[in-house]
Amino acid sequence: MAAKTRKNRLAVILPLIAAAAIFACFGLLLVHVMNRRTESYPRLYADEVAAASQRYGLDADLVFAVIRTESSFKPDAVSSAGAKGLMQIMPETGDWIASQLDDNSLGDEHFTFNVKKLYDPETNIRYGIWYLSTLEDEFDGNDVLALAAYNAGRGNVLHWMEQYGWDEHFDDVEAIPYRETRDYVRRVLNCQRKYKLFYN
Repeated sequence: MAAKTRKNRLAVILPLIAAAAIFACFGLLLVHVMNRRTESYPRLYADEVAAASQRYGLDADLVFAVIRTESSFKPDAVSSAGAKGLMQIMPETGDWIASQLDDNSLGDEHFTFNVKKLYDPETNIRYGIWYLSTLEDEFDGNDVLALAAYNAGRGNVLHWMEQYGWDEHFDDVEAIPYRETRDYVRRVLNCQRKYKLFYN
């Protein structure tokens, strides 16, 4: 009788143990997959991004997506066109941004913008976020148009809007005439979705 009871208990316990083992393995696999995904979509310079995003009213996930797409989080990145740093800012754009932000902390009347500042993560992120926020304001919060302007220049986007009759509701990424800009906007928006999925 005792042997039969033991068998009955084993018949109940063994499937539970097997299920627990399978569940644990699945959990470990899920953690591994999520770790791999967050390694592929890191949130480096999170404090700098959070501070500037909050200050200038941008979605931090959009900023991370731009940085990942522009420079893969390499602060010393330089493009073939000469754009520099994490958010790939052209020197003349950086000079203009510095003047708009009155970025002359020493109050020097002979202040000149130093291109080396674009390699400083905090400065580059602040400049890039401020600039992207001005584009978002100009294009009524339309991410597609703002990102297209960040890549191809606001003048081109304004021209396309006039030429093709786009308005502030434009969202057809595939209609962007420059392939590089079309691919860029697509990649950033897809990356933003991944950040929201993996972290939120």
